Amino acid sequence: MTEVSERELVDAPANQGAGEPPATLAPPPRVIVPRWVQLVVLPLALLALYALAKAAGKVLVIFIVASLIALILNPVVAFVQRGRLPRGLAVLAVYVAFFLILSGIGVLLANPISNQVRTFTDNLPHIVTEANTTLAHFQRTLDRHGIHLNLVKQGKTALQSIQEKVAKSAGKLASSFGGLLTEAASAIFDLVLVFVLSVYMLIYGERIGELVRRAMPDGDGTPADDYPRLIHRAVSRYVGGQLLFSFVMGTSAGLALYLFGVLGIFPDGRKYALAFGLFYGVMELVPYIGPFLGALPAIIVALFTDPITAVWVTLLFVGLQQLEGHVVAPQIFGHTLRINPLVVIFSLLLGLQLYGIIGALIALPILSILRETAIYLRRHLTLESWERSPSGDDAPRGLL
Repeated sequence: MTEVSERELVDAPANQGAGEPPATLAPPPRVIVPRWVQLVVLPLALLALYALAKAAGKVLVIFIVASLIALILNPVVAFVQRGRLPRGLAVLAVYVAFFLILSGIGVLLANPISNQVRTFTDNLPHIVTEANTTLAHFQRTLDRHGIHLNLVKQGKTALQSIQEKVAKSAGKLASSFGGLLTEAASAIFDLVLVFVLSVYMLIYGERIGELVRRAMPDGDGTPADDYPRLIHRAVSRYVGGQLLFSFVMGTSAGLALYLFGVLGIFPDGRKYALAFGLFYGVMELVPYIGPFLGALPAIIVALFTDPITAVWVTLLFVGLQQLEGHVVAPQIFGHTLRINPLVVIFSLLLGLQLYGIIGALIALPILSILRETAIYLRRHLTLESWERSPSGDDAPRGLL
């Protein structure tokens, strides 16, 4: 196959027409996967990968999360390195800048959000009183129509039950404080381990890239056919699309709740629009259950105010989720992931089943990497044919 490719390259300029552009860099010869590798090695490799993933458990998730963080930050580190900084100093500068930006955003948002939370806390007794008044008015309306449900008593009992459960939860919290400390220490250790691993991966990123290039079939030498760069672009497209998606949905929710407050449909929406919108946008980063969790605070506050208001707020979030699923998500992720929506849903459910919320969070970037890997291997690999030649020998077609 190599001789044929070289002959075609030599003859290409001679056979080229006068009006045609000059020949570009020819792609490398495709790697042929023998039949015995297809039959034996590939199935055994897949079984070994499955056994390793099952045995690794949380360790595998930690390495995957650290790898994704390193892939996200690697282009920034490469950009900083253009100032002729050593790789280690560039990594340190990127992490320091990241934490400074994160702290700055927290400082900018802390005051307005804390003010809104404090206002809500101060107004909570008044909201509960209004809820009881509305409930009593509704009870009288039912009584006038001969319907006796004792809603007022049930409402007070429900509030008392919530208060009692909070007290019991506090007691249980105190009794299980040691277990909570253990869980918190384990989570902190995992976060530190992810941070340390991502730093090492960034420092040795160039060496890791070279190892990956040697393990994969050769590209044509251009950035568009360089496997590590393709992986970087896939992950960057996912992150950019996800951040843009969360920003659009959080802003839309905040503006809609503010508009509800101005129109008098949901008066508290005007007060807490920023907090509700920010929470909804952050929850959009959590796949599958994020939109539902993001809508709960506003619906609960509306429920304390008036049941009809809660219905309107619920309909608002239902409309936002329909807009999200049919307009925003296809427009944003259609240009980033470039993956069939059914495959996306299956990946999210599989990640959620295997590793919970963390599995759902890393499912889509892993899916993007697998997509780019499959496209790259399809471009540079050829499976040896299992068909027999007309002469009856076992030589695969196209190899002789």
